[in-house]
Amino acid sequence: MPLIKVQTSVDGLDQSQVNGLLKSLSVSLSNHLGKPESYIMTALELGVAMTFGGTDDPVCYVEIKNVGTMSSAQTKAMSQDFCAQLNQALGVPANRIYIEFADAKGAMWGWNGSTFG
Repeated sequence: MPLIKVQTSVDGLDQSQVNGLLKSLSVSLSNHLGKPESYIMTALELGVAMTFGGTDDPVCYVEIKNVGTMSSAQTKAMSQDFCAQLNQALGVPANRIYIEFADAKGAMWGWNGSTFG
């Protein structure tokens, strides 16, 4: 049910780098939300045409969605963690990363032919 989706203007990662980043994001999101990793979905879109602040310097947009409610302490900790991870893996400065956190009602999240609510 939790999802972390990263869109970035950065390109040129090899498959092992992509897999490593996705696995790292999955483990971290599971830990932050206290949910089994077996429910975590990760997505990474490289080479997206993007600007931030009027420039095309490296940038990321991140969506984190969760069934349930994320606290402000959780979102702050996740922002710090994921900005650091993306800076390390992609070279994108933290001040060029936006993260959107979204809570979802269980009935609004489908899985396995049903919903979580």
